[in-house]
Amino acid sequence: MDSPELGQSINVGGIATNYHHAGDGPPVVLVHGSGPGVSAWTNWRLNLPVLAERFSVYAPDMVGFGFTERPEGIVYDLATWRSHLLGFMDAVGLERASLVGNSFGGGLVLSTATVAPERVDKLVLMGATGVSFPITPGLDAVWGYEPSYDAMSRLMDLFAFDRSLVNEELTRARFEASIRPGFHESFAAMFPAPRQRWVDALTVPEDDVRALTHETLILHGRDDQVIPPANALRLLELVDRSEAHLFGRCGHWTQIEHTDEFNRLVGAFLAR
Repeated sequence: MDSPELGQSINVGGIATNYHHAGDGPPVVLVHGSGPGVSAWTNWRLNLPVLAERFSVYAPDMVGFGFTERPEGIVYDLATWRSHLLGFMDAVGLERASLVGNSFGGGLVLSTATVAPERVDKLVLMGATGVSFPITPGLDAVWGYEPSYDAMSRLMDLFAFDRSLVNEELTRARFEASIRPGFHESFAAMFPAPRQRWVDALTVPEDDVRALTHETLILHGRDDQVIPPANALRLLELVDRSEAHLFGRCGHWTQIEHTDEFNRLVGAFLAR
Protein backbone atom coordinates (compact mmCIF):
# COMPACT_ATOMS: atom_id res chain seq x y z
CA MET A 1 0.00 0.00 0.00
CA ASP A 2 1.39 3.41 -0.97
CA SER A 3 0.28 5.91 1.68
CA PRO A 4 1.99 8.83 3.42
CA GLU A 5 0.77 7.26 6.67
CA LEU A 6 3.26 4.43 6.16
CA GLY A 7 6.67 5.38 7.48
CA GLN A 8 9.41 3.14 8.81
CA SER A 9 8.87 -0.02 10.83
CA ILE A 10 10.73 -1.11 13.95
CA ASN A 11 10.31 -4.03 16.35
CA VAL A 12 9.15 -2.85 19.78
CA GLY A 13 8.90 -5.77 22.19
CA GLY A 14 7.72 -8.03 19.38
CA ILE A 15 5.27 -5.46 17.96
CA ALA A 16 6.01 -4.19 14.44
CA THR A 17 5.62 -0.45 15.00
CA ASN A 18 5.03 2.08 12.23
CA TYR A 19 6.65 5.48 12.77
CA HIS A 20 7.89 8.63 11.07
CA HIS A 21 11.19 10.36 11.71
CA ALA A 22 12.63 13.60 10.40
CA GLY A 23 15.28 16.12 11.40
CA ASP A 24 18.31 16.37 13.65
CA GLY A 25 18.77 17.93 17.05
CA PRO A 26 17.25 17.31 20.48
CA PRO A 27 14.81 14.37 20.32
CA VAL A 28 11.05 14.94 20.42
CA VAL A 29 8.34 12.25 20.31
CA LEU A 30 4.83 13.16 19.10
CA VAL A 31 2.02 10.96 20.47
CA HIS A 32 -1.33 11.05 18.63
CA GLY A 33 -4.90 10.96 19.93
CA SER A 34 -7.46 8.15 19.96
CA GLY A 35 -10.03 9.06 17.30
CA PRO A 36 -11.25 6.47 14.78
CA GLY A 37 -8.97 6.14 11.77
CA VAL A 38 -6.22 8.10 13.50
CA SER A 39 -2.54 7.65 12.79
CA ALA A 40 0.60 9.56 13.68
CA TRP A 41 0.70 11.01 10.17
CA THR A 42 -2.89 12.26 10.11
CA ASN A 43 -2.39 13.86 13.52
CA TRP A 44 1.01 15.46 12.98
CA ARG A 45 1.49 15.89 9.22
CA LEU A 46 1.39 19.70 9.47
CA ASN A 47 3.75 19.86 12.44
CA LEU A 48 6.40 17.21 11.99
CA PRO A 49 8.19 18.84 9.01
CA VAL A 50 8.32 22.24 10.72
CA LEU A 51 9.52 20.92 14.09
CA ALA A 52 12.07 18.78 12.23
CA GLU A 53 13.85 21.96 11.17
CA ARG A 54 15.18 22.19 14.75
CA PHE A 55 14.64 18.79 16.34
CA SER A 56 14.93 15.08 15.73
CA VAL A 57 11.21 14.29 15.62
CA TYR A 58 9.62 10.86 15.96
CA ALA A 59 5.91 10.12 15.52
CA PRO A 60 4.90 6.49 16.21
CA ASP A 61 1.55 4.80 15.68
CA MET A 62 0.77 3.53 19.18
CA VAL A 63 -0.23 -0.12 19.45
CA GLY A 64 -3.84 -0.59 18.34
CA PHE A 65 -3.74 2.46 16.06
CA GLY A 66 -2.62 3.27 12.54
CA PHE A 67 -0.28 0.84 10.83
CA THR A 68 1.33 -0.61 13.94
CA GLU A 69 0.72 -4.31 14.48
CA ARG A 70 -2.33 -5.33 16.52
CA PRO A 71 -1.29 -8.41 18.54
CA GLU A 72 -4.05 -10.89 19.21
CA GLY A 73 -5.24 -10.86 22.81
CA ILE A 74 -3.46 -7.64 23.80
CA VAL A 75 -5.03 -5.62 26.61
CA TYR A 76 -5.36 -1.98 25.63
CA ASP A 77 -4.71 0.10 28.74
CA LEU A 78 -2.44 2.84 30.01
CA ALA A 79 0.22 0.36 31.17
CA THR A 80 0.33 -1.29 27.73
CA TRP A 81 0.60 2.01 25.87
CA ARG A 82 3.18 3.37 28.32
CA SER A 83 5.28 0.23 27.89
CA HIS A 84 4.98 0.54 24.11
CA LEU A 85 6.05 4.20 24.17
CA LEU A 86 9.08 3.56 26.37
CA GLY A 87 9.90 0.46 24.31
CA PHE A 88 9.74 2.56 21.16
CA MET A 89 12.18 5.05 22.67
CA ASP A 90 14.50 2.15 23.53
CA ALA A 91 14.21 0.70 20.02
CA VAL A 92 15.20 3.95 18.29
CA GLY A 93 17.94 4.64 20.83
CA LEU A 94 16.44 7.49 22.85
CA GLU A 95 17.48 7.52 26.50
CA ARG A 96 15.54 10.75 27.03
CA ALA A 97 13.22 12.90 24.89
CA SER A 98 10.65 15.65 25.09
CA LEU A 99 7.13 14.25 24.71
CA VAL A 100 4.23 15.98 22.93
CA GLY A 101 0.84 14.38 23.52
CA ASN A 102 -2.51 15.08 21.87
CA SER A 103 -5.73 14.20 23.74
CA PHE A 104 -5.36 10.51 24.70
CA GLY A 105 -1.67 10.97 23.89
CA GLY A 106 -1.54 13.79 26.43
CA GLY A 107 -2.69 11.47 29.19
CA LEU A 108 -0.21 8.86 27.98
CA VAL A 109 2.84 11.15 28.02
CA LEU A 110 1.77 12.60 31.39
CA SER A 111 1.59 9.08 32.82
CA THR A 112 4.94 8.20 31.25
CA ALA A 113 6.58 11.23 32.85
CA THR A 114 5.29 10.24 36.30
CA VAL A 115 6.41 6.60 36.00
CA ALA A 116 9.74 7.18 34.21
CA PRO A 117 10.66 10.83 34.87
CA GLU A 118 14.29 10.28 33.95
CA ARG A 119 13.26 9.42 30.36
CA VAL A 120 11.43 12.71 29.78
CA ASP A 121 12.91 16.14 29.11
CA LYS A 122 9.98 18.53 28.53
CA LEU A 123 6.24 17.88 28.21
CA VAL A 124 3.67 19.38 25.85
CA LEU A 125 0.04 18.49 26.64
CA MET A 126 -2.52 19.41 23.98
CA GLY A 127 -6.24 18.92 24.57
CA ALA A 128 -5.09 16.35 27.09
CA THR A 129 -6.74 13.68 29.15
CA GLY A 130 -4.88 12.63 32.31
CA VAL A 131 -7.05 14.44 34.86
CA SER A 132 -10.52 13.46 36.03
CA PHE A 133 -13.55 14.89 34.21
CA PRO A 134 -17.12 13.83 33.42
CA ILE A 135 -17.09 12.40 29.90
CA THR A 136 -18.37 14.89 27.33
CA PRO A 137 -21.02 13.97 24.76
CA GLY A 138 -18.33 14.69 22.16
CA LEU A 139 -15.83 12.17 23.55
CA ASP A 140 -18.60 9.61 24.05
CA ALA A 141 -19.45 10.02 20.34
CA VAL A 142 -15.79 9.71 19.29
CA TRP A 143 -15.19 6.54 21.28
CA GLY A 144 -18.62 5.15 20.34
CA TYR A 145 -18.07 5.62 16.58
CA GLU A 146 -19.60 2.96 14.34
CA PRO A 147 -18.18 3.09 10.80
CA SER A 148 -20.10 5.09 8.21
CA TYR A 149 -19.27 8.15 6.18
CA ASP A 150 -22.11 10.10 7.83
CA ALA A 151 -20.90 9.16 11.32
CA MET A 152 -17.36 10.29 10.46
CA SER A 153 -18.73 13.54 9.03
CA ARG A 154 -20.56 14.22 12.30
CA LEU A 155 -17.33 13.63 14.23
CA MET A 156 -15.54 16.14 12.02
CA ASP A 157 -18.13 18.71 13.13
CA LEU A 158 -17.12 17.99 16.72
CA PHE A 159 -13.37 18.17 16.22
CA ALA A 160 -12.96 21.55 14.51
CA PHE A 161 -14.43 24.92 15.50
CA ASP A 162 -14.38 26.08 11.87
CA ARG A 163 -15.97 23.37 9.74
CA SER A 164 -14.37 24.85 6.60
CA LEU A 165 -11.06 23.39 7.83
CA VAL A 166 -12.54 19.91 7.44
CA ASN A 167 -13.14 19.21 3.78
CA GLU A 168 -14.70 16.16 2.20
CA GLU A 169 -11.26 14.79 1.32
CA LEU A 170 -10.20 14.66 4.98
CA THR A 171 -13.53 13.19 6.06
CA ARG A 172 -13.30 10.54 3.34
CA ALA A 173 -9.69 9.73 4.25
CA ARG A 174 -10.50 9.30 7.94
CA PHE A 175 -13.55 7.17 7.11
CA GLU A 176 -11.55 4.93 4.76
CA ALA A 177 -8.86 4.59 7.43
CA SER A 178 -11.45 3.60 10.02
CA ILE A 179 -12.63 0.63 7.94
CA ARG A 180 -9.25 -0.84 6.99
CA PRO A 181 -8.96 -4.49 8.06
CA GLY A 182 -8.53 -4.72 11.81
CA PHE A 183 -8.78 -0.97 12.45
CA HIS A 184 -12.31 -0.82 13.83
CA GLU A 185 -12.00 -4.12 15.65
CA SER A 186 -9.13 -2.82 17.78
CA PHE A 187 -10.75 0.58 18.21
CA ALA A 188 -14.07 -0.92 19.35
CA ALA A 189 -12.22 -3.10 21.87
CA MET A 190 -10.59 -0.11 23.57
CA PHE A 191 -13.49 2.01 24.80
CA PRO A 192 -16.77 0.03 24.99
CA ALA A 193 -19.73 1.59 26.83
CA PRO A 194 -20.15 2.76 29.52
CA ARG A 195 -17.22 5.01 28.69
CA GLN A 196 -16.69 7.12 31.80
CA ARG A 197 -14.52 4.24 33.08
CA TRP A 198 -12.09 4.78 30.20
CA VAL A 199 -11.74 8.47 31.05
CA ASP A 200 -10.96 7.35 34.60
CA ALA A 201 -8.52 4.71 33.33
CA LEU A 202 -6.53 7.43 31.53
CA THR A 203 -6.39 9.58 34.67
CA VAL A 204 -3.04 10.00 36.40
CA PRO A 205 -3.10 10.25 40.23
CA GLU A 206 -3.01 13.93 41.16
CA ASP A 207 -0.25 13.45 43.73
CA ASP A 208 1.93 12.00 40.96
CA VAL A 209 1.18 14.96 38.69
CA ARG A 210 2.00 17.40 41.50
CA ALA A 211 5.36 15.67 41.96
CA LEU A 212 6.42 16.35 38.36
CA THR A 213 9.41 18.65 37.95
CA HIS A 214 9.37 18.78 34.14
CA GLU A 215 8.81 22.03 32.28
CA THR A 216 5.34 21.65 30.77
CA LEU A 217 3.46 23.54 28.07
CA ILE A 218 -0.33 23.10 28.11
CA LEU A 219 -2.34 23.91 24.97
CA HIS A 220 -6.12 23.73 24.54
CA GLY A 221 -8.91 25.04 22.35
CA ARG A 222 -11.47 27.18 24.19
CA ASP A 223 -14.26 25.65 22.11
CA ASP A 224 -13.16 22.01 22.45
CA GLN A 225 -16.25 19.75 22.51
CA VAL A 226 -14.26 16.55 23.08
CA ILE A 227 -11.94 17.28 26.02
CA PRO A 228 -13.09 20.12 28.30
CA PRO A 229 -10.86 23.23 28.43
CA ALA A 230 -11.11 22.98 32.23
CA ASN A 231 -8.59 20.13 31.94
CA ALA A 232 -5.95 22.62 30.86
CA LEU A 233 -6.61 24.82 33.87
CA ARG A 234 -6.48 21.85 36.23
CA LEU A 235 -3.17 20.71 34.76
CA LEU A 236 -1.84 24.26 35.13
CA GLU A 237 -2.75 24.13 38.84
CA LEU A 238 -1.19 20.71 39.36
CA VAL A 239 2.08 20.94 37.41
CA ASP A 240 4.45 23.31 39.16
CA ARG A 241 6.67 24.28 36.20
CA SER A 242 3.85 24.79 33.73
CA GLU A 243 2.41 27.42 31.44
CA ALA A 244 -0.79 27.35 29.39
CA HIS A 245 -2.06 28.81 26.13
CA LEU A 246 -5.78 28.66 25.33
CA PHE A 247 -6.85 29.34 21.75
CA GLY A 248 -10.15 31.07 21.06
CA ARG A 249 -12.15 29.93 18.02
CA CYS A 250 -10.50 26.54 18.33
CA GLY A 251 -11.89 23.06 18.89
CA HIS A 252 -10.00 19.86 19.61
CA TRP A 253 -7.44 20.10 16.80
CA THR A 254 -5.13 22.91 17.94
CA GLN A 255 -2.27 21.58 15.81
CA ILE A 256 -4.47 21.70 12.67
CA GLU A 257 -6.76 24.66 13.39
CA HIS A 258 -3.92 26.96 14.50
CA THR A 259 -0.99 25.22 12.84
CA ASP A 260 1.45 28.12 12.54
CA GLU A 261 0.95 29.32 16.11
CA PHE A 262 1.10 25.76 17.45
CA ASN A 263 4.39 25.14 15.65
CA ARG A 264 5.80 28.48 16.85
CA LEU A 265 4.80 27.99 20.49
CA VAL A 266 5.91 24.37 20.71
CA GLY A 267 9.15 24.99 18.82
CA ALA A 268 10.11 27.95 21.01
CA PHE A 269 9.21 26.09 24.22
CA LEU A 270 11.22 23.00 23.30
CA ALA A 271 14.22 25.03 22.10
CA ARG A 272 14.73 27.20 25.17
